[in-house]
Amino acid sequence: MLDLQRLRALHAVSVHGTVGAAAAALGYTPSAVSQQITKLERETRTVLLERAGRGVRLTDEALQLVATAEELMAIVERAETGIEERRGVPAGRLTVAAFASAARGLLPGVLADLARRHPALDARLTEVDPHLSVDLVAKGAVDLAVAHDWDIAPLPAPAGVEHAVIGDDACDLLVPEGHPFAGRTAVRREELGGERWICQPPGRVCHDWLVRTLRAAGHEPDLVHTAEENPTLVALVAAGLGVALVPRLGRGPLPPGAVEVPLDPTPVRRLYALWRTGAARRPAIAEAVRVLRDRWPAVSARSNPAPQPPPGPAPSSARPAGPA
Repeated sequence: MLDLQRLRALHAVSVHGTVGAAAAALGYTPSAVSQQITKLERETRTVLLERAGRGVRLTDEALQLVATAEELMAIVERAETGIEERRGVPAGRLTVAAFASAARGLLPGVLADLARRHPALDARLTEVDPHLSVDLVAKGAVDLAVAHDWDIAPLPAPAGVEHAVIGDDACDLLVPEGHPFAGRTAVRREELGGERWICQPPGRVCHDWLVRTLRAAGHEPDLVHTAEENPTLVALVAAGLGVALVPRLGRGPLPPGAVEVPLDPTPVRRLYALWRTGAARRPAIAEAVRVLRDRWPAVSARSNPAPQPPPGPAPSSARPAGPA
């Protein structure tokens, strides 16, 4: 008889791409995941994983087992949902995925609230790339995800996945002290040509928004530095190496050398909670979504204070230090 936990380990490798990433998502060690899959190979008398460069590739037999695992996991989820629904209280394990700035700026308070109010609920957070969130929910790899979209990239809504709006997160232009924009109360998008930009790597929603927005305003962006994390973008701006568009959620106080300037109109990304339709009746899902939405106004108020101009008059022609 096939073991569900071993099938779940194989499914996690399929979803996350590597044994290490699967282990992180499941809360196991890579060795434990490898052992589960090795036992599954012995049980099925077939090879399930093959080396592919530095990673692994699932064989055709493994892909067939993954499809079976998804069906079994859906059955188990329905059973667990029914039991929890009858009890009427959030309980059991709840796996939550969130992109970096939400994991830093929103989820700590939400998870603390859930733990305090519902001791029978074991909520666990995994930080993931935002473009992976919907797929992780759809495949059953996580129970709940916090994702975002922009006007140029609406959130996909595959069959079997439901979502609710959490709130809107504004983004600002960050410039070095001494930059001509530093003393402004607002900057129009048409004025952004000729700047040296610091942004996230290609393929990220923030990167794509910046490129499309500048091109729509008639400017070809000069992308001089890329970094995954917003704090790195902020540090590069503070060092005088360029300008950046950075969301307010999870950003924290700006270091010396970086100045926040609003754009007109203000770029906004919308945050969502996502879950599978089959788990919609689960009290843990309903409660987590409620806490996310209830906490957002306070988090947004802390993250989105009215921007203040830097003290003293801004130079009229000074440029940031570093390469021009």
